[in-house]
Amino acid sequence: MRWLPRYGLTVAIATMWLAVPATAQEAIQPEATTAVAERTSVRAQDFMVASAHPLATRAGYAVLEAGGSAADAAIAVQAMLGLVEPQSSGLGGGAFVLHWDAALGELTTYDARETAPLAADQDYWLGEDGEPIAFMQAVIGGRSAGVPGTPMLMEVLHRRYGRLPWAGLLQPAIDTAEQGFEVSQRLADAIPAADGLDRFEPARSYFFNDDGSPLAEGAALRNPDYARTLRLMADQGAAPFYGGQIARDIVAALKTDENPGILTMEDFEGYEVVQRAAVCIDYRGYDVCGMGPPSSGGLTVGQMLGMLESFDLPGMGEGMQARHLFLEASRLAFADRARYMADADFVEMPEGLLDRTYLQERAKLISPDTSMGTAAAGDPPWDETRNYAPDVERPRHGTSHFVIVDGYGNAVSATTTIESGFGSRAMTGGFLLNNELTDFSFAPQADGNPVANRVEPGKRPRSSMAPTIVLRDDRPVLLTGSPGGANIIDYVALSLVALLDWEMDPQEAIDLPHMVNLNGPTRVEEGEGAEEMADTLRELGHDASIANLNSGLHVIRITQDELVGAADKRREGLVMGR
Repeated sequence: MRWLPRYGLTVAIATMWLAVPATAQEAIQPEATTAVAERTSVRAQDFMVASAHPLATRAGYAVLEAGGSAADAAIAVQAMLGLVEPQSSGLGGGAFVLHWDAALGELTTYDARETAPLAADQDYWLGEDGEPIAFMQAVIGGRSAGVPGTPMLMEVLHRRYGRLPWAGLLQPAIDTAEQGFEVSQRLADAIPAADGLDRFEPARSYFFNDDGSPLAEGAALRNPDYARTLRLMADQGAAPFYGGQIARDIVAALKTDENPGILTMEDFEGYEVVQRAAVCIDYRGYDVCGMGPPSSGGLTVGQMLGMLESFDLPGMGEGMQARHLFLEASRLAFADRARYMADADFVEMPEGLLDRTYLQERAKLISPDTSMGTAAAGDPPWDETRNYAPDVERPRHGTSHFVIVDGYGNAVSATTTIESGFGSRAMTGGFLLNNELTDFSFAPQADGNPVANRVEPGKRPRSSMAPTIVLRDDRPVLLTGSPGGANIIDYVALSLVALLDWEMDPQEAIDLPHMVNLNGPTRVEEGEGAEEMADTLRELGHDASIANLNSGLHVIRITQDELVGAADKRREGLVMGR
């Protein structure tokens, strides 16, 4: 594709977007490749994008085809995901991004996690009786929402790495919001399963028919409010979200009759996207890099790999023996996560969580023959000792992940969320508002010790999101990540083991059945052979059960000759490249 004059790029992106066929199985252009129903790996030479929805992937592809950067494409993908997969991410939520700058040879992470109100305190989730309230009681209503970070993140990425005009990157989502799109199976299935979604306007009128029935798969859905929000954003950037009309609308929308929020304009005006150093661990000659606190993803995945390096997984191959070792490493890593990991701007954390000697000692606790049961947290090296109490993990389902490599060698691995499916259920401007504050521990202390992930004013709740970029010889060779709540950590870690140790094809790697352990019972993904695998684990002492483990892994492997991408068969994602 010939480079287009800058002044014509907004029109060019819109034109290319319209030219990309809506049916994923159609050829994009003679030189483009795509795969969806057959779920085979996609190969390309120039650039590639993989996301959780075909329309979002098409939007990112159009930007890359127009000469845009990975950051440009990420903005287009996120804008579209907020429209067509609103239950998972959007302008009312937050995200973590790893960005590789090919020209500088530099990996940077961006923390756009939501923040607690300045008026919040550690008793935020305690009821009148002084006890933590029920999880869903906390989720539904404005009190669960933190200040969104995604709009500012999009602006920061464009300011630092963008090549195309800002407004044009939002145009595909604007056009789709105005013209309408078909409700996907995932969205249609999620609406009736979302407790309390019909209790608040405008979510009730948007996701339900006039007779109160939920929208069905294939229904035509328009979102003119979202189009107006994006047009304002195209004109003024993220500013209206943090000191203008959109911020005022969000504050008002969160004053729900049920469980009202306490966010103020001051909370929005003080928000910042934070640039942080990547958390990396050397794993068999690869630098596996992820997001640090307030995400636990990079540290916990890193701990698992650091322990598993003590075992010959490459020689062992994929099988139940390797899976048992994987699950035991997960137990130990989650024990440390529960006790120590939280927003490092507020909590002193051990400096040695990824210390090689410490992880080798932890690995010695793993028996090849029997499960250890519930693991205790270790004693990693500290700068100054602190004593924290562990907290409890809760289920979450509202997240998305995408990966992008552009024609200049830049790369993005991004995990984006509004927390639980449909967030707080509160909605304004055509987008849902997050319930991220339920990611905090509800109990501020236990056994006389503070919980690291307790609520504090302006603090960012701990996350499990684990966008990952793997380097070898100081260049990226692999991008991965997934939605899935705390299960994300095991999903991502397994993808890394399958790709790096077992040298699997990307699609083969992410098609593997999941097994997860968050330092409690072991869950085996439902499907063919699940009961036999669970029986084997039970013989090894696991309390194993069958569960729906719905990941959304998206992977790009980067070789000297090509890009190889894969999208999780468990969702409706799509890979496209040229």
